[in-house]
Amino acid sequence: MQPPVARREPHPTNIHGQTLEDDYFWLRNKDSEEVIEYLKAENAYTHAFMEPTKELQERLYREMLSHIKETDVSVPYLANGYFYYTRTVEGLQYPIYCRKPSPVPGDPNAVYNDSVAEQVILDVNELAKDQPFMAIGGLAVSPDNTLLAYSTDNTGFRQYTLHIRSLVTGEDLPDTAPRTGSLVWADDSKTLFYTLEDEQTKRHYRLYRHTLGEDTAKDVVIFEETDERFNLGAGRSRDRKYIFLESGSHTTTEVRFAPASDPATFTLLAPRINDQEYYADHRNGRFYIRVNDTGKNFRLVSADVNAPGREHWVEELPEDAEYPLEDFDLFRDFAVASDRVLGLPRLRVFGWSGEKLTSASEEVTFPEPTYSAGLHVNAEFAAATFRYSYQSLVSPSSVYSYDVNTHSSTLLKQQEVPGGFDRSRYASERIWATAFDGTKIPVSLVYRRDEFIRNGENPLYVYGYGSYGYALPVGFNPNRLSLLDRGLVLAYAHIRGGGDLGDKWHDAGKMRVKMNTFTDFIAATEHLVAEGYGDPKRVAIEGGSAGGLLMGAVTNLRPDLFSVVLSHVPFVDVINTMLDDSLPLTVGEYEEWGNPNEPEAFATMHAYSPYDNLKPGDYPAMLVKTSLNDSQVMYWEPAKYIAKLRTLKNNGTPLLLETNMDAGHGGASGRYDYLKEIAFDYAFLLTQLGVEKP
Repeated sequence: MQPPVARREPHPTNIHGQTLEDDYFWLRNKDSEEVIEYLKAENAYTHAFMEPTKELQERLYREMLSHIKETDVSVPYLANGYFYYTRTVEGLQYPIYCRKPSPVPGDPNAVYNDSVAEQVILDVNELAKDQPFMAIGGLAVSPDNTLLAYSTDNTGFRQYTLHIRSLVTGEDLPDTAPRTGSLVWADDSKTLFYTLEDEQTKRHYRLYRHTLGEDTAKDVVIFEETDERFNLGAGRSRDRKYIFLESGSHTTTEVRFAPASDPATFTLLAPRINDQEYYADHRNGRFYIRVNDTGKNFRLVSADVNAPGREHWVEELPEDAEYPLEDFDLFRDFAVASDRVLGLPRLRVFGWSGEKLTSASEEVTFPEPTYSAGLHVNAEFAAATFRYSYQSLVSPSSVYSYDVNTHSSTLLKQQEVPGGFDRSRYASERIWATAFDGTKIPVSLVYRRDEFIRNGENPLYVYGYGSYGYALPVGFNPNRLSLLDRGLVLAYAHIRGGGDLGDKWHDAGKMRVKMNTFTDFIAATEHLVAEGYGDPKRVAIEGGSAGGLLMGAVTNLRPDLFSVVLSHVPFVDVINTMLDDSLPLTVGEYEEWGNPNEPEAFATMHAYSPYDNLKPGDYPAMLVKTSLNDSQVMYWEPAKYIAKLRTLKNNGTPLLLETNMDAGHGGASGRYDYLKEIAFDYAFLLTQLGVEKP
């Protein structure tokens, strides 16, 4: 088959003395039959190209499936007298949410009993019947344990509909509402608070109060956030005494609170200050607040609930210039600080002396050179232990219980990896590459020991993201075994713009210095090749969403460096999207990318926007994937990008676009369908690298 050719229709935009030409603007019309037919034609071309890999796709799918325990159960956690967990069943696409009553009601340290009868509270497989897509948004059990508030999305557009289910009868009540977000019960188990999303901008901007049994059309607006940069989120303190309402932008937060026993009025904790974030929890009549008012790495302060303003804040933990304080979790008898040391997670445990933290702390240590770790589900305020999760590139996901009194960890469950997985066959490393300005960039690596030859022979795969202050997770994924067992070296570049080394790392790769993100990725790849970790002629890269922007930008900057590009739901049409403030997310995103209506911001963004910087030349093999119902990065961005690139690309490497017509930003919702999508990606990757024949 010949690739589709999208017609060209001039659409100029005049801004800052320049004219931007967008010949494929017409692809934005989702209701157009011509647009849908074009996307289907691209799909047909992609599937025809991939037809010779069908057998390989099936083999990869079976391989990956063999490493998954299809019938499994999560670690049960205790919450308000019940143990909650999810189950998966072989052959079923979705999880089943369950619970069992605690054998010792009222004991926050009760032990799970297998023999107690199970109650299924939500079977997502039942919800998904006759639906092309199904995802769960929020889940909240009422304080009296008789009701479940939950929300569902059946399109992939991430607009969730509220439902309330009786956990006595198993039936859903007539109470329902569209476009909901946070779900929080008051103590009376009759009052439910929920946030509402603006239909056009997808910004959660209102908090509503719903009374059980009443028409949701009559629900009362408790608070409305008028600043378009801010989203609302609501939740409860771990001790369940307070409901918090947080207004947050990318750089600023503001918190309101109300007693869960009488949430008639929400009180402002401290007024917002631009570029200052604070987050609160409660213990014994005091709010404990993590705040970045004295430095980017955050400190911890406290204040009496009756006088919570900044003028009353008492410092509990000072800001540390080296170690970013990412979270602080309160319990009745101890507290846990989550921070990072040279980009790696650390947990520190503190005791209490009255309402003050003890100065001494103990550390939970981790054994590997690169890993991910953090607190797991800890719903009980008065527990004597806390749970944390741990995984690495070679160690499957695990949940531990830490006993504060004995200073010891107990493994509760490690992800079982069937199909002959042997951890000792694989090795991980953490190295540092040098950026163009001398900055050291951490890179995490994994490979199979007996397949790795450090002389530049192995195919190399490099993954990156680098935006929103998001720390790139270094976790275990059994699907990757299909790549590792074929000799690929996998690398994860912790580039600036992410949060791996704190907010300063984020700031060094956003707004007017966003180009650092892309040059860091290039420097990391060059370093890996120079050090013999991969064949310079067989380098594959992958990223999604803002990581798809990364893929587009680095491919434009250095098309010679990469052989294969996998780009998922890529944010590639930066200028046109950020000029349209009617689109979801745009105004709030000004704090991450800049506002192109401002000349200096426009110049910065225009210098890296992948769509605007395409030019005639040779390009790597590329598979670009999107979804018709994506609410984060609209389908037309990658569609326009491919259409334009087809007119400029000179060499014969494949250029493929696949659109999932029934999903959103995360692709297929069912676990088997999602696995088939990965097998498709891997088949393209391996054949283009010459590892497998089509």
